[in-house]
Amino acid sequence: MRPIYLDNQATTPVDPRVLERMLPYFGPKFGNAASRSHAFGIEAEQAVEFARKRVAALAGASPREIVFTSGATESNNLAIKGGVRGGSVITVATEHRAVLDPVKSLESLGCRTIVLPVGRDGRLDLDVLRAAIQPDTVLVSVMYANNETGVIQPVREIGAICRDRSVIFHSDATQAFGKIPLNVETDHIDLMSVSAHKIYGPKGVGALYVRRRGPRLTAQMDGGGHEGGLRSGTLNVPGIVGFGEACALCASEMETESARLAEWRDRLEAHLIAEGATVNGSREHRLPGSLNLRFHGVLAASLLTSLSGVALSTGSACSSAIPQPSHVLQALGLSTEEVLSSVRFGLGRFTTGEEMESAAGQIVQAVRKLRALTPA
Repeated sequence: MRPIYLDNQATTPVDPRVLERMLPYFGPKFGNAASRSHAFGIEAEQAVEFARKRVAALAGASPREIVFTSGATESNNLAIKGGVRGGSVITVATEHRAVLDPVKSLESLGCRTIVLPVGRDGRLDLDVLRAAIQPDTVLVSVMYANNETGVIQPVREIGAICRDRSVIFHSDATQAFGKIPLNVETDHIDLMSVSAHKIYGPKGVGALYVRRRGPRLTAQMDGGGHEGGLRSGTLNVPGIVGFGEACALCASEMETESARLAEWRDRLEAHLIAEGATVNGSREHRLPGSLNLRFHGVLAASLLTSLSGVALSTGSACSSAIPQPSHVLQALGLSTEEVLSSVRFGLGRFTTGEEMESAAGQIVQAVRKLRALTPA
């Protein structure tokens, strides 16, 4: 039997309803959305624009403000590299590498970069942000919710601070989009990165929200001038169609799905805390299906190896090839020992109550065995 999948922060399975919507665009509806001189191209363009409306609706944006990309990493790079032409940039220590690395690259252009700390709960102190913003600050980039801990930042307050200081606010909302209500208008967001494969859509497609009459971006890919000149390249029509369907499903099912996942997450947490586990990050401000725990006296790598029946991870899938302790957990003030004993749990749409209970039992059993093998 296949393992119980509890790594939904890394990726989610494509919803069968999304796949069904996509399939015709791999076959009879194969047109290029830029070929507007015939019916095949027009059909593809109409499908893309319908999907654009669905993505925009989930973000509280206008369709004209959605730029399709290959995923959140590209969106982050377009937002950060394309939106900064000097001055200083502020971000946070717990950001994904897809934000930290582009910000770091700006230093070669003479930009000053500031990486702010977070508290033990993983949240940014708003007073620290206010003090960090200087007259030359051009952009602040803070992720909506963390990919390892699920911790949700005070985005609306951050956006208001940036708006008051006339600073561009970018948020990597890859983990939050489609899982909790968000709105680019009320959250005062100027640029927002999202991805389809975190919300039961296909891999290889994402989007960048760009506020109309907001920041002026410089394209990072030159070519045919697609997507309003911001992202050249033939559009991934099947992927975009799937992204739109995934967004529509999230919009209609988010409330009930979030309540179910939060309940099961809490039950799993209770099982494992009873076994001596400790929660990393805020328990009050986090995504419904996310949980990050450390098991005292147990190496996470050993725990994962012993769990053939449960698919888990210790952190970001994008950093799994780098054998270093999680920079996210280190930023929370955890010791190296605590970081190396931490595991990320991600429940999703297709997780069942029976799977959650079974996983909890397997993890408890594995932890007990590993502790019994560890010298006192």
